[in-house]
Amino acid sequence: MVLAVCIFLVVAFLALTLPDHPAGLRVATFLRLPLELPLAALALLLLPRGLRMPLAGGLTLAVAVLLFLKIADIGVQAAFQRRFNPYLDIKMLGDGWNLISGTVGTWAAAAGIASALVILLILLCLFYLALRRMARADRVARRAMILGFGAIAALGAALWAVGATFGIGTPAEARAVPYLTARLALVARSVADMKVFDRQLAIEPVLPPQDALFSAVRGRDIVLVFIESYGRNAVEDPRYAPLIKPRLKSIEAALKGAGFAAASGWTRSPTVGGLSWLAHGTFLSGMWIDSQARYDRLMISKRESLNRLFQRAGWQTVAVMPAITMAWPEAAHFGYDRILAAKDLGYRGKPFNWVTMPDQYTLSAFQRLARTPAHADGTPVMAEIALISSHAPWTPVPTLINWDAVGDGKAFDNQALSDDPPAEVWSDPDRVRQHYIRTIDYSLQTLGDYIARFGGDAVFIFLGDHQPADIITGPKASRDVPIHVVSRDRALIDRFAAAGFTPGMTPAPTAPAPPMDTIRARLIRLFGVR
Repeated sequence: MVLAVCIFLVVAFLALTLPDHPAGLRVATFLRLPLELPLAALALLLLPRGLRMPLAGGLTLAVAVLLFLKIADIGVQAAFQRRFNPYLDIKMLGDGWNLISGTVGTWAAAAGIASALVILLILLCLFYLALRRMARADRVARRAMILGFGAIAALGAALWAVGATFGIGTPAEARAVPYLTARLALVARSVADMKVFDRQLAIEPVLPPQDALFSAVRGRDIVLVFIESYGRNAVEDPRYAPLIKPRLKSIEAALKGAGFAAASGWTRSPTVGGLSWLAHGTFLSGMWIDSQARYDRLMISKRESLNRLFQRAGWQTVAVMPAITMAWPEAAHFGYDRILAAKDLGYRGKPFNWVTMPDQYTLSAFQRLARTPAHADGTPVMAEIALISSHAPWTPVPTLINWDAVGDGKAFDNQALSDDPPAEVWSDPDRVRQHYIRTIDYSLQTLGDYIARFGGDAVFIFLGDHQPADIITGPKASRDVPIHVVSRDRALIDRFAAAGFTPGMTPAPTAPAPPMDTIRARLIRLFGVR
C-alpha cells in the first residue's frame, strides 16, 4: 500500500506541477502544493466502492491529458513561442518530426520519441494500478490514507486562505482546472476564428485595372526571395550585429558599384521558429496565415496569389524550392508556370544534413534553368525562391565559391563534409548560435553577390520568413523580419523610401514594422502606375 501511495503522489505531483513553458523548468516551479492532489485522493477513498474504479480511470485520463498538453506546450513554446493548440497543431506533428529528425538524425529522433512514449505509458500504467490498489484498500489502510490526505488538504486550504486574505503568494494552488478550461477556451476561439477567416477569404480585394497592374515594372524580372530564419535579431542583437551589419554595408557598397539602389524595412511575420510556409502564404495572399488550419483553408480558396496576379499580367511564374522533396499539391493554388523542386534543380553534390543544397547552387540553377530560357523567349520571370542554407540545424556552414565552378554541385562536397554533426553542435547553445549567424551571413553574401553579378534589370524583393527559435533570439523576441528591395530603377526605390523604407540595406531601428499580410497590397500599389 505504501508503494501505491508513493506512485500516486509522484505521478500526480508531476502532472500537476509540471510547467507549460521551458523557462519554467526550474526547481522553484515544483516547490508548491497542488490542492487537486489530496482532493482527488479523498474523492477516490470516500466514494462508494462501485464508483471508485471508474474514478480511477477518469483520474488516469486526466493525468494523461495534463502531461500530454504540458509536454506539447514546452515543445511548441520552445520552437514557436506560443501554446500548443490541439485544434490547429495536430496536423503539424509530421513537420515536427521532420525538424527533429533533420536536426539530430532519424534514428536518434525515433529513439528519443519512442523512449518518451514508453516512459509516459509506464507512468500512466503505474498510476492506474496505484489507484486501483488504493481503491481496494482494507478499512484500516483506507482510514489512514483518509486522515493523511485530509491533513494535507486542510494544510493546503489554510495556506491558500491566508494568501487570499492578505494578498500574498502561497505554495498552495489549484491550477489544473483553470489550465484545462483555458485550453478549451483556446480551441473554441480557434473554431470561431476560422469562421471569421472564411468570411474574409470570400471578400475579393480591389485591384488596379489590368493595364495598370504592375505597369511600373513591366518587362522586368521580379525575384521574390525568402531567406530562412533571417529575423530582426540577426541585424540588431548585440551577439549577431557585429557580423551582419558590416555584411549589409558591404552588400550595399557592392550593389551600388554595380548600379543598384536599395531600400529596406521591417515586417512582422505570422510565425516564429519554423512553419515557413505560413509566412509565404501570408505574403503572397495578403491574408494573415498564422496556423495550419488557415493555410489549408487558403489552399482551397479562390484568393489569387501574388504569383497568379503576375502570371495574369504577362510574367512567367516560377517556384524555386530546394526544400521540396515530396509531392507538393498546394503549389496548384499559387499559380506557378514552372516548379523547380529539389529534384528538378539538378544538384549532384552531397546534402548539408537536412539542407538539400547550398544557396549558391540554388541561385545558379535558377539563373540557368529559369531566367536564361525565359529571356530567350522574351518573357519576364516572376520567381519565388526559398533559400534554405540558414535552416536548422545550421551545420555545415557553406562558403561562397567562384560562380563558374558551381557546375552540378559536386564542388560543394568538401564543404558538406567539413563540419561537426548536428547532435554535437546542438549540445552547446553557444555553438548553435555561432553556426546560425554564420549561415545567415552566408545567405546574405551569396544573394548580394548574385544580384551584383547577374541582377540585370530585375527587381529583387528579399526578406526573412521568420525569426529563429528562442535558443537563438532569447525569450519574447519580436516577430519582425527584415525586408529589402533592390533595383537599378532609382525612381522605384525612391517610392519605397517615401512609403517608409530606409534607403540602403540596413533598416532603421525606428522604422515601422507592418504585418506581413499588408506588404502584398503595398507592392501592387508601388509597382503600379507612376
